Amino acid sequence: MCENAAPLLPSGDLVDYGFGMSTILVVEDDLDIRELERYALSSNGYTVFEAENGKEALSVLEKEPVDLVILDIMMPVMDGLSAIKAIRYTLQSTVPIIVVSAKGDESDIITALELGCDDYLTKPFSMNVLNSKIRAVLRRLSESSSSNSAVHHAGLVMDKEKHQCLIDGGEVELTATEFSLLYLLASNPEQVFTRNQMITKVKGSDYPVTDRSIDVQIATIRRKLGTYGQWIKTVWGIGYTFKES
Repeated sequence: MCENAAPLLPSGDLVDYGFGMSTILVVEDDLDIRELERYALSSNGYTVFEAENGKEALSVLEKEPVDLVILDIMMPVMDGLSAIKAIRYTLQSTVPIIVVSAKGDESDIITALELGCDDYLTKPFSMNVLNSKIRAVLRRLSESSSSNSAVHHAGLVMDKEKHQCLIDGGEVELTATEFSLLYLLASNPEQVFTRNQMITKVKGSDYPVTDRSIDVQIATIRRKLGTYGQWIKTVWGIGYTFKES
């Protein structure tokens, strides 16, 4: 069975959570799925553009203001992974990308994340789950653009300009790399980062590092944070995320 033959689960009642007026590009070669996504998103107040392959998506992105892209993987002309590469490196766009694909193997998810997608959803899926992921990505984008360099999570405060990390008012001594890794996770709560993404964002793409070295750094950060260290969650087979609990 081809990827796009996977059915969507019932969506239930859709709710507008205040992100209407945002513009979403749906890239999907299966007309039925694309129409369902378009209808559901339009019903929640989003402006929706459509493309049936990666090449058409690039054309839309060059001409129209888009706040988020929903992208299939297996498509003719230009597949989703090639489209992610082109969006990130040819167009040099930082537009958030959510992959929606029947390719649900761990290696597929890791590849898409490392190329630059922001989230991944496997088919079949509920439109309510997709809407939840859209809201989370748009919320992170809004918070990132409107906030200053300080990050606050209950008793954890990080000030990037002062290079200071406080736990319940007391300063925690972190190395430069430890601070940068924790700041990356804490300033993007619930976003999953692969180990390669983490080191690329902190040190650059040509920095020599192993998965094990990232794991050691994270273990050290968790120990220094005490009980707050449990907020750094391991996403098995992929990497790490930050979530208050």
